[in-house]
Amino acid sequence: MNLRTLKSRRARLRRLPTPALFLLAALAAELVDELVDGTTGAAWPSLRSDLSLNYVQVGLLLGIPAVFANLLEPALGFLADAGRRRWLIVGGGLCFAAALLLVAAATGFWPLLLALLLFYPASGAFVSLTQAALMDADPARHEQNMARWALAGSVGNLGGPLLVSLAAALGGGWRPVFVGLAGLALVALALLWSVRAQLDPSVQSSPDSSVSGPFSNPLPDTFWAGWQGLRAALSRSQIRRSLLLLECADLMLDIFRGFVALYFVDAVGASAAQAGLAVIVLTGVGLIGDVLIVPVLERVSGVAYVRLSAAGVAVTFAAFLMVPQMGVKLALLGVLGLLTSGWYAVLQARLYTLLPAQSGTVMALGSISAVLAGLVPIALGGLAQQFGVQVALWALLLGPLALLLGLPRASLKRE
Repeated sequence: MNLRTLKSRRARLRRLPTPALFLLAALAAELVDELVDGTTGAAWPSLRSDLSLNYVQVGLLLGIPAVFANLLEPALGFLADAGRRRWLIVGGGLCFAAALLLVAAATGFWPLLLALLLFYPASGAFVSLTQAALMDADPARHEQNMARWALAGSVGNLGGPLLVSLAAALGGGWRPVFVGLAGLALVALALLWSVRAQLDPSVQSSPDSSVSGPFSNPLPDTFWAGWQGLRAALSRSQIRRSLLLLECADLMLDIFRGFVALYFVDAVGASAAQAGLAVIVLTGVGLIGDVLIVPVLERVSGVAYVRLSAAGVAVTFAAFLMVPQMGVKLALLGVLGLLTSGWYAVLQARLYTLLPAQSGTVMALGSISAVLAGLVPIALGGLAQQFGVQVALWALLLGPLALLLGLPRASLKRE
């Protein structure tokens, strides 16, 4: 790309209305985050081989950083609600890129664990707080904007395995992919910096000068107010149920996706290339579903849709684990990708709607519930090490069953 082309593209971006440019910048951050997730999922067989990892270590690498991040993120949420969101996003973006470079340089279990311990909370500050800013920007369209957010994530989840496959075909391995992703993270951060006033609108609009700087409010007051809001939210049974159902949905989303490549290699007997194809099928059909769900949610109740699709997922997932033929498994994997589209968008949007103007509290709540959820990959890794990955994945069936039983019955037509 020559300098004239680059300047032309920058000029077109500047001509976009601020809300549209903010939406583009926010979706770019989510795209990069899910590119990392998709890349990591597809690269696990190579990571395990190159770094001499066993299943217990894989489970620890998936679980410990998630638990660590979830212990830190409530504080990030409190600081965000106190008017420090912009600076947390910027700092998180820089740490996000640095962590990816450390992953690319990892030589064994401990260096990779340290890199992921930096990456997970950095992702929370950079990406989760950007999502919170997007939700605050248009409270009347939570489900629709969350659907767009999920669509950007699906593009990333599909692109990640493609990057791994391309790197393998070129003989470059997984390390250069993570270096490239660090560069893309900095591009997304630059886009967000161009609309930085949108990241913390309360700072711009508040007549109180005490919230005008990143460190103006006393931290003890900030954390006390945050804990009070968190306790009030947790006292509501509807909030607790929504958090539980969101984590149950994740069993068939990120957690399942993280084990797909390993499942096809170890339980089905697939090659690394075929395992990468399985991840591409799951994320590719999921991407189609996420494209379709955006207009669907304009007409259909999100909660009713998720409850109905959960029944289909339960039946399809059981069949996926039982059939021996690889071709049939791939077809059922595609069905799972289609049926789970919209789950995260609907359930996360429900939390934002239940807690208006408290997006930082939503982040803190999600982090607290995810502390226990972070133990799930560790438990699955232990089960897989002891009994095999085929047996371990049956536990994920609890996810769609919980949604089927826990979500309220509602009319499918949006009112």
